[in-house]
Amino acid sequence: MRQTSRPVALLASESAEAQDALQRLQSLYETVDPELAEVVVALGGDGFMLHVLHRFMDTGKPIYGMNKGTIGFLMNEYREEDLAERLDQAVQSEIRPLQMTAIDEVGMRHTALAINEVALFRQSYQAARLKISIDGRTRLEELVCDGVLVATPTGSTAYNLSAQGPIIPIEAPLLALTPVSAFRPRRWRGALLANRQVVDIEVLESEKRPVNAVADHREVKSVQRIEIREVRDLSSLILFDPEHSWDERILAEQFRY
Repeated sequence: MRQTSRPVALLASESAEAQDALQRLQSLYETVDPELAEVVVALGGDGFMLHVLHRFMDTGKPIYGMNKGTIGFLMNEYREEDLAERLDQAVQSEIRPLQMTAIDEVGMRHTALAINEVALFRQSYQAARLKISIDGRTRLEELVCDGVLVATPTGSTAYNLSAQGPIIPIEAPLLALTPVSAFRPRRWRGALLANRQVVDIEVLESEKRPVNAVADHREVKSVQRIEIREVRDLSSLILFDPEHSWDERILAEQFRY
């Protein structure tokens, strides 16, 4: 059984393919429990990677993903050989989460963290009406849309990209504010924000046009107001192979046609 230079833990999603990979790697390498590990190897897709990044946030343990899912934008290629060498050579990036603070229809306050994005979506057949402020100054009196999202650089290649939002390099101090199917103003395509700026969104006509808020996998129904800001004192660490770094993925995605 092969050793790695640092204690390594293996975690896998519930898919049959990921569980099969877990068993094969466990037969090849010495591993430890996650609490004792210095590096965590995650086997699955991007959704599972998000779960693992949340779990080990602010622990100082970097996460190295190997793709056993579908797209795998946050993952490295799955290979069983040379795992120790790949971990030693991997490039580390720091991810800072967003904090969502939402007030629902009964005045209850909900707080959640998001590594990818915080998104608001219409709950019914009617479009949402939203008022958007940045750092306390109103920038859009009314956005009529299916929804709107604030994405981190990590999340800029996820739902944000599908909504025609900009792709952001992982080290850039920026956030993407992107509308989903904007009806009015129809030509507004969103904005790039400094990561120090705070986004406030008020739901207009909330009884007639209810809106839900989602921070990664945490959903709050029938929100009235929501505040979104980057958390500067929390972080997750992610590892990429040097030949397939985040910067390379960003460039490749932007030149895809």
